Amino acid sequence: MSVAKVIELTASSPAGIEQAVAAGLKKCSESVKNIQGAWVNDIKVVTDAAGNIQEWRVNLRITFVVE
Repeated sequence: MSVAKVIELTASSPAGIEQAVAAGLKKCSESVKNIQGAWVNDIKVVTDAAGNIQEWRVNLRITFVVE
């Protein structure tokens, strides 16, 4: 039997949603082991005054197995 835990984090990228998710997972994996998956909980954008997207932000819920 295994026990899983869920943590929430925010990650960002100027390149897009997929890159923001990948950056968040990569950074999280530096300190959290046994990551099993993630949910994209929320998506936000930062814009300039003209409405151009400057940065994509995602809230992730990361699931990992506790040893």
